[in-house]
Amino acid sequence: MASILYVQTSDQQERQYSPLVLAQSAKAMDIDAKVYYLGQGLRVLDPDNDFKIGDFPSFQEMLRRTIEMGIPVYVCEASTQMLGWEKVELTPDLKTVGAATLNDLTLEADATMWF
Repeated sequence: MASILYVQTSDQQERQYSPLVLAQSAKAMDIDAKVYYLGQGLRVLDPDNDFKIGDFPSFQEMLRRTIEMGIPVYVCEASTQMLGWEKVELTPDLKTVGAATLNDLTLEADATMWF
């Protein structure tokens, strides 16, 4: 099975939907999809930080749908430390992982897309 890793590094709201929409589309195409949040990209994962752009569902709803489809969503532990997020409670279904995991996921994927 082909695999794609989508990496989100930005906290700009207008850049948040692409990796989730593409991951959901990949899953529907029977492609193994994974999403990884890194650096400033983590800021959008705060459950209290929800937003909606255009006719799309809210970001938190898109994230929930992605997870419900069985697409793993990873969060860089080093980035949580960089942001001082030791006390921020993220959605339990997000997988906080070490920085080396991104290297492993990249090497395992057939393709990567960075946002």
